[in-house]
Amino acid sequence: MAITTETLAGNIRVRLLRRSDAELLAAAYELNREHLAPWEPERAAEFFTAAGQHAVIDAKLALHEAGSEVPWVLLSGGSIIGCVTLTGIVRGPFLSCHLGYWIGRSFNGRGLASAAAAFAVKAAGRDLRLHRVQAATLKHNAASQKVLARSGFEEIGLAPRYLKIAGSWQDHALYQRVLY
Repeated sequence: MAITTETLAGNIRVRLLRRSDAELLAAAYELNREHLAPWEPERAAEFFTAAGQHAVIDAKLALHEAGSEVPWVLLSGGSIIGCVTLTGIVRGPFLSCHLGYWIGRSFNGRGLASAAAAFAVKAAGRDLRLHRVQAATLKHNAASQKVLARSGFEEIGLAPRYLKIAGSWQDHALYQRVLY
């Protein structure tokens, strides 16, 4: 895959996740633990450690090697400030994937989530030759819905009790972007 490093805005870069990112990623998750908690599954304490992130990264890189996931990190200077990922990549007649992303609290409101989503959608079409990218947001996550709208996604439905987020099964709005 030709998906490597790109500058999103100013000094913000996006690049593929590396095994050596475990300490930086653990620090980013710990720093943003409270900020991300309402939008993510409940996390065990080990998730926020370098050892926990080594395990997560190993799993993500195995999926990347298998062709079913592309995990990127967003960097500012020497710190990870967020992630954007294409998951569940399916080939054959479906040619589709899921988009996920998060941006650290101190970087919110700068258009970085929109830039990261646009980058991932571009990579999905150009590099992966996928037909469709889908995403889901909690019904009350207006900021994430704006990110998807800016990236050309359209709302396609509601998935009741779709994902267990913050300890409870929650409804999600479903979105898609058809690339060709």
